[in-house]
Amino acid sequence: MYLLSSLSLLWAVAASASASPAHHDASIGSQLPLNWWPHLPKYFNLPPLREQAEIQDAWTRERLDSIPGLMRKHNVSAWLLSQREYTEEIAFWSLKQATQFSARRRTTDLFLADPKPGVKAHHSWVTMTPERDLWPELRAILDSEKPDSIAINADPDISFASGMHAGELERVRDGLGDKWADKLVSAPPMLSIELIGTQVESKGLWYWKLMSTSWAMISEAFSERVVKPGVTTTIDVEWWLREKLQQMNYTTWFQPSVTIVDGDTRWFAADVDMTAKPRETIKYGDMLHVDFGVTAMGMNTDTQHLAYVLYPGETEDDVPKSLIEGLKKGNRVQDIVRENLKPGLTGNEVLKKSREQMGSEGIEGRIYSHPVGDWGHSAGTPIGKITPCSFVKGRGTNKGAQGFTNLQDGVPVVGDLPVIANTFYSVELGVYHFVPEKNATLFFALEEDVRYDEGQGFNWVYGRQTKFHVIKTPKKGSLQDESDL
Repeated sequence: MYLLSSLSLLWAVAASASASPAHHDASIGSQLPLNWWPHLPKYFNLPPLREQAEIQDAWTRERLDSIPGLMRKHNVSAWLLSQREYTEEIAFWSLKQATQFSARRRTTDLFLADPKPGVKAHHSWVTMTPERDLWPELRAILDSEKPDSIAINADPDISFASGMHAGELERVRDGLGDKWADKLVSAPPMLSIELIGTQVESKGLWYWKLMSTSWAMISEAFSERVVKPGVTTTIDVEWWLREKLQQMNYTTWFQPSVTIVDGDTRWFAADVDMTAKPRETIKYGDMLHVDFGVTAMGMNTDTQHLAYVLYPGETEDDVPKSLIEGLKKGNRVQDIVRENLKPGLTGNEVLKKSREQMGSEGIEGRIYSHPVGDWGHSAGTPIGKITPCSFVKGRGTNKGAQGFTNLQDGVPVVGDLPVIANTFYSVELGVYHFVPEKNATLFFALEEDVRYDEGQGFNWVYGRQTKFHVIKTPKKGSLQDESDL
């Protein structure tokens, strides 16, 4: 089974690991299934930097060992990567050592699918000047091995398969000479995509810990410890999350986004200035949304959750029924996407099946799921896409569903790539649901990461949200806790 064959072992290891809890105190028991809510998520401290490097380099060695098999799978006899300092090709970041922060001078790698006996499958050079022996040595290996072609990452459409810079390609041609330069071909896109997108089994536990930490941060951010209705703004919560990441020596791959969801909600487009977002004060009765990811040890997560701000004296039983219905509708679409996400199908096929199922169940929504792992939006096929309009009130020209420029019928080029096994996906989507209390149709956006289990398909890495985070306020005149005194 991919990643972790024993969930009970995972829970036992996680529960015994060194960790400080968020606002939950109970320990995680091995009897709890991964889809139980609430999880009592825990913060996990990262190992010392030297230990992190050892762990990451072990993962990288597993990945390097997989390359000849991948090359044979895609009928590539020789694969050449070459880059200079600060102009690295995309695959470099998935193959480098943890103590490498950039390519050194010119860094060149040659991989051979079936080398002769006694010949290494991987040759690497770091050259200080063009006059060193890189090119003669490289030509000598090629003359001996006689590959029928030399694949390079130069696909015109797919970013994860187009890493060689134009200037470097010219230098490679010159260094190889006419004989071998004429054998340069663009590598099959899936070679680089599978290399970057496939996650080795030994990453599983640490990815789970990153997800637990992400959930713990969200749980604390969406609590009375951070949010004081009438005082705290959405931007305050965003920066609280950034500071929490910093305190724990994690980082992120995008600025956290916290928003008040109402009938005027529209989603950020890529060209919207995030710093122009208004400072909205959080009030009683607000539904809040967060988009948040953590980055550590060469891995990235992506999570979106919802919260409700209770009125003074209310409990979680007072969350409006219509909001709970909207969340449940989103959960249903999560199940639909996860069940249709199968290796070998293209992203567009998964999208089509999922959209048809949504339609048959009368659910209106949007799907924009993507691979995650080495990158936040990682190598692989997307399941739909969305280029949204501004989320900021009073900006943009359209509202609601009209504000979306959608790729809900298929994504050109990358949507026709197959889903790969042994990878992580972010199941990202949203549904529309009418909320009488707001007299508006709200967009319930959710996102959770899944991992592949052989024989079981894609399952939640940590779980998925099935209940609102609730922000409580003591009833007026009641005894407050010490943090409020």
